[in-house]
Amino acid sequence: MATGSTRLSKPARREQLLDTAMAIVRAHGTDSLTLLSLAEAAGVSRPVVYDHFGTRPGLLIALYRRLDERHRAASEEALRDAPAVPREIARVLSAAYFACATDMPEWTAVSAALKGSQEMEAIERELLDGYTDLMATALRPYSGLTQEALRLRCVGVLGAAEAIAAELNRGRATVAAAIAALTDLTVDSIDAGAQD
Repeated sequence: MATGSTRLSKPARREQLLDTAMAIVRAHGTDSLTLLSLAEAAGVSRPVVYDHFGTRPGLLIALYRRLDERHRAASEEALRDAPAVPREIARVLSAAYFACATDMPEWTAVSAALKGSQEMEAIERELLDGYTDLMATALRPYSGLTQEALRLRCVGVLGAAEAIAAELNRGRATVAAAIAALTDLTVDSIDAGAQD
């Protein structure tokens, strides 16, 4: 590929490599993604890929973080455009959550490829904590709960979201039904402790 032979800055090369890795996962699955296959597809030498990612798990973690950054950016943008009404905030958050399953199928594949990795478990916890904080901050103006209680409710709602996503991935629910269910759970959760 011509893109591989072009002289790029280190950050630009990393983005190019991640774009190429994402294309490999999308077309052939995570089993086909190795440092060697990435080097070949990107038209660069193996040392270039090793310099950026070190190991295959390092590459997969970089992809996972990138997908999370895209998901978070889309969530934040949707929240900025949402009407300041609790149900709409909850709906936007729910739609953004399930967009991972529909708009980023690589998310599940990359996550599954990293199962059992202690480093990945720590990263998943870190990213979940970040999303929990985003959710609690967005819902805070509409809840009478303390910050700690609201955050704990968000943890519970996200646990439910994971279970609903499993149903969605099995074809037992539609995206619309998943969004509606999670929206209702979210609104009910913050209303249950809201001050009258």
